[in-house]
Amino acid sequence: MAQEHILAQENGKERLLEAVSALSRAFALAVPHEKALAISDDVAFFQAVRAALTKRAPSQQRTEEALDHAIRQIVSSAVAPEGVVDIFAAAGLKKPDISILSDEFLAEVRGMPQKNLAVELLRKLLEGEIKIWRRKNLVQARSFAEMLEAAIRRYKNRAIQAAEVIEELIQLAKEIREADRRGEALGLTEEELAFYDALEINDSAVKVLGEPTLRQIAQELVRTVRENVSID
Repeated sequence: MAQEHILAQENGKERLLEAVSALSRAFALAVPHEKALAISDDVAFFQAVRAALTKRAPSQQRTEEALDHAIRQIVSSAVAPEGVVDIFAAAGLKKPDISILSDEFLAEVRGMPQKNLAVELLRKLLEGEIKIWRRKNLVQARSFAEMLEAAIRRYKNRAIQAAEVIEELIQLAKEIREADRRGEALGLTEEELAFYDALEINDSAVKVLGEPTLRQIAQELVRTVRENVSID
């Protein structure tokens, strides 16, 4: 797969993006010369590869709104001049319920022969999940984001191999999935869990007050906030 080959090269994505931009400019100037038209399919192919890499990698120009939609747009990564190909299908995977990150899907990603592509896919999926967490639990979201950034940084610095970072990202995916169940285990709503986690990061508070008291405080804080909102 073209994307996999590019991602495996040193600075491959950056070099490809620069080269395709130069090719596109030259092609636009040369058309409708017959020699330019003769390579139109090749130009379309490289433009499609560039589009796929751009949609699966963070962009400095991408807004927060675009990033929010990135994981849902991932299936529109163009990898052939004939049209759009589902990136999951291209990788030989079933399209997952991205909000769940099931064991079955994670196992499929682990088994992908295109390891660099698997890393990019997991990174984008996790970024989408973390963005959802930012809306409901900033403390947890920051923790997950730091773990993701640290793993990707080690991978980019070649401190760990693709297979190793895949295992780390799969473990992070499982932790995010389990975090969704913490509130239920503690008897807290999502809002109460957010306050609970904010209190829990203070180790001394946990030691002095204890878990039951922290739960009660979190519940009372949510109740107070709701009452104030109702009054306003």
